[in-house]
Amino acid sequence: MLLSFLETTLPYGQILLILAVIFGFYMAWNIGANDVANAMGTSVGSGALTVTKAVIIAAIMEMAGAVLAGSDVTNTVRKGIFDPTAFEPMPLVLGFLAALLASAVWLQIATWKGWPVSTTHSIVGAVIGIAIMIGGPSVVSWGGVLKIAASWVTSPLCGGIISFLLFRLIQGKIINNKRPLQQAYRYAPYLVFYIGFVLTLVMVYKGLKNLKLDLNLGQALIVATIVGAICFVLSLAWVGKLRRKHEAERAELGVELEDDHPEGVPFVRKSDPDMDPILRPPLTEGSDTPSKRWEYRREFEYSRLEKIFGLLLVLSACFLAFAHGANDVANAIGPLAAVVDIVQTGEIAAKSAVPMWVLMLGGVGIVIGLATWGYKVMETVGKKITELTPSRGFAANIGAATTIVVASRMGMPISTTHTLVGAVLGIGLARGIGYLNLKIVREIAISWVITIPAGGGFAALFYLILNAFFGEGAK
Repeated sequence: MLLSFLETTLPYGQILLILAVIFGFYMAWNIGANDVANAMGTSVGSGALTVTKAVIIAAIMEMAGAVLAGSDVTNTVRKGIFDPTAFEPMPLVLGFLAALLASAVWLQIATWKGWPVSTTHSIVGAVIGIAIMIGGPSVVSWGGVLKIAASWVTSPLCGGIISFLLFRLIQGKIINNKRPLQQAYRYAPYLVFYIGFVLTLVMVYKGLKNLKLDLNLGQALIVATIVGAICFVLSLAWVGKLRRKHEAERAELGVELEDDHPEGVPFVRKSDPDMDPILRPPLTEGSDTPSKRWEYRREFEYSRLEKIFGLLLVLSACFLAFAHGANDVANAIGPLAAVVDIVQTGEIAAKSAVPMWVLMLGGVGIVIGLATWGYKVMETVGKKITELTPSRGFAANIGAATTIVVASRMGMPISTTHTLVGAVLGIGLARGIGYLNLKIVREIAISWVITIPAGGGFAALFYLILNAFFGEGAK
């Protein structure tokens, strides 16, 4: 296998292959370090998962997505930035190497600063840079670039709006109800159904598309509905078990809830079961009368309520991590596979086959990156933009997933990173703009705008360096 890998047709071929593997792994490492926030930032920020548990779960799901559902054939140049068949093999190989290294360097800078940026935009910016270096500005499809730039607005806006509406619905139906825990038992199976339904569509449109599951909209909806129905049935048993557990805890702690009374709020009796219920006035702003016992009941209910949403949040994060591993591993292995194909065959093809070892390399790189530096961007998404609880994090994840499904079906250029950040912003706005850290929001927005030119600039620089060493092979 090693000997066949080292068989090349271009000058310096073996050295170029080794560089491609190193740069591809470095790119995958930085994808894991930065993009892990897409799936796990909300779980860690809300307290549903520790950083260690998030890394372990994300490592398993990202690796599974990359290896099991990663692309077996990838476009040589993503997003149709330029036509690679119009160029000579050697300059194109050097260009792809420069693009891999450039996008990886920019991602590392962004991760060091804690900025959640789009890995797709990073590699696209780098590809634009090498296209200009090799063929000039006229070879770039600027219409495609403008569509990508439009996603800076459409991705966070759509994610924010859907998450805002979803969280307001959860607030109105569950959190602000006098019986939040009872409402959670009632609506949890429907939320689980929605998780299964929407995230199955995410898999079909964003992740499993690489398995050549050529499903039309009707077929995809049928599959998603079946998965959602299975999740609904399983959740009924789960909710029943939770209800029995909470009732046992209620009895152990002495928390007893009386029926609502028109003259006051339900009273929580912590002791003396023979004592008649005491009604307290409704809680009003500025009132000095709220009972400590009332607050105790609310604390009991909300703590269990957030644990329920914590489990739902982790479930949604697992789905998103799998889809991310399947989809975004191509950002690292696409140029790598192209380099391997060109160096070994000496020909340029519009599409390049991706060997399993390349998928494995990308998956391992993503996992190592997330395990070593993933915490930095997780902290920004999960804690620095706005304060998250499991219920808020759940709304953000599902809002982002819904946006991904709708945008993918409509053919809109969309960034998973931008969508998730927009969803978190929507959650903050649902509580009031004062709950947003506008300084962090501004830094993130600036990092998005400069990602493409930064990738292009680094790519141009690295192309000049590589050409100085290997340029003779292009003559």
